[in-house]
Amino acid sequence: MYTLKTPSFLKPTSRPTSPSPLPPSRPDSAVPAERLSRPMSKLSFSNFKRNSVPLAHPTQSLAHDGSYMELLSLKLGEAISKALAQPLGPGTPGEMLNGRRPIPAGRGRALGELIATEINSTRDNLHLYRAVVRTLHRPLSVLVTNLSGQLIPLIASPAFLSPALPTAQSPHPNPTQLHALGLATFAGELLDTFDELGLGLDSDTRGDGLKIVRDSLLSTIKRVVEPLVSAIKNDLCPQIEGLEQPSSVVAKTTGATKVSAAHPSIVYLTSVMPVYAKALGKYITSAAAESTLASLIISLLWRGLTALSSRPMPAASHTPPGSPPLGTRTAKEIKRRSSSGTPPTTPPASRFTLKLPPSRPPSPPSTAGRSTLAGDAKALYDLLSTLPRPTHSLAREAVDDGYDSLSALVALLEFIQANRAGTAAVFDLATELQALTTDIPVLIALPVMLRAFVFPSLSQPTPERTVPSMLGLSESAYRSGCLSGFGRAEECVPAVGQRILNVLGACEGNTQGKDVVVRWLKAEVAEAVLEQQQQQHQSPTPTQH
Repeated sequence: MYTLKTPSFLKPTSRPTSPSPLPPSRPDSAVPAERLSRPMSKLSFSNFKRNSVPLAHPTQSLAHDGSYMELLSLKLGEAISKALAQPLGPGTPGEMLNGRRPIPAGRGRALGELIATEINSTRDNLHLYRAVVRTLHRPLSVLVTNLSGQLIPLIASPAFLSPALPTAQSPHPNPTQLHALGLATFAGELLDTFDELGLGLDSDTRGDGLKIVRDSLLSTIKRVVEPLVSAIKNDLCPQIEGLEQPSSVVAKTTGATKVSAAHPSIVYLTSVMPVYAKALGKYITSAAAESTLASLIISLLWRGLTALSSRPMPAASHTPPGSPPLGTRTAKEIKRRSSSGTPPTTPPASRFTLKLPPSRPPSPPSTAGRSTLAGDAKALYDLLSTLPRPTHSLAREAVDDGYDSLSALVALLEFIQANRAGTAAVFDLATELQALTTDIPVLIALPVMLRAFVFPSLSQPTPERTVPSMLGLSESAYRSGCLSGFGRAEECVPAVGQRILNVLGACEGNTQGKDVVVRWLKAEVAEAVLEQQQQQHQSPTPTQH
């Protein structure tokens, strides 16, 4: 049944077996002759390198996979821990608090640069960008929690506001304030990076989700900076408001020379303003804190404008027509009084001038008597100019406009002091006043113009009338309703100006000064009405369904 066949491997090897015939090959599967004749050394990996495709893009995509996101989260957590860690090296006694030093400046900026590097590397890929932003949530949430935990004990301590104001004897912050300012500086530097990258601006949950982190950083800055700045504001505002009342200090006699006494408020501001300017430079260390600085400066400037414009004119300013200018007449009268009141035994002032060394020029003659309104305004402008100004565009523009208003008020007061009793034509004087009051709010320049040109020119001596009395309002109601700020004062120009024009039309007497103010006020009211109409046309109207 079964036939035993000899296997092929048991056959004798003396005679090789004939090769089996090859199957018929197809033309498409034929191997070139030169390939068969190649030696075996040709079959190496070097021959395949020319045909391989370089991997350019997969490297970048593989670098941002899930493992990289975990590594990024660990790297950010480590960077945050180092940023809030205790600085190395010994500290000075004035900054040590419970054996710890404050966080040095620059750590928030370094952490922000790390975040900016990761964010900017994924801008071209939306999915990777969102993945990196989601990775930031946990480390940054831990960061703001740690900041709040370190800040609360500092601002709750009685030493944070003791003392609240820097003085010439102790101009530097105490250790508690230094530690709180270190945390605020750290938050401000990191918040600057958020502004550059546009993070946390959208409150929508479908955005980057970092709005809570941004608000926490901003809250950290405000809780530290605002109490310190408010203490300076509360000390300066009453002194600036005191400029509304004329100085009761008369000139002091030094030898044979009478020197005009400065206003008590100016004397106080001169002593404290350099100290406050240096302190504000230490408090304001980021763009986020500049809004607090801008609010302080604008408030001081506005209070100065309202106080100076509301100060009543001195009695000597009511000069009859044809009198010389105020400055010349006052100087002659003071010179006559000083010469008549000098004892005969007192040598003249020229003898003391000749004894001065040649290298020192003689002092210029000073105006005797009480401080003048224009002089106090110029002194206030110089003192407020020593404060640091914001660098941010919007805050800097608002502050510069306030300084321009005070500077223009100084020029207006000096012009009125020198030309109030001049003989210039009504049209020329109104044109000059129009140029001088370009940067001054109308409601600030109005009481100055009324006192200088309208009330002294009336034929019958009447008591000075203020703008609130002409409107039928009390002083407090007028200031709270119309003089609460730059914007509110601009809104009230048409209503207040038209009412004042109606009252001036009913006044009797010499119309030269009144015509000057009426011509100027009509132009200002017309311009204000036109601007409000343009703003109403530009504002979008609500869509009606």
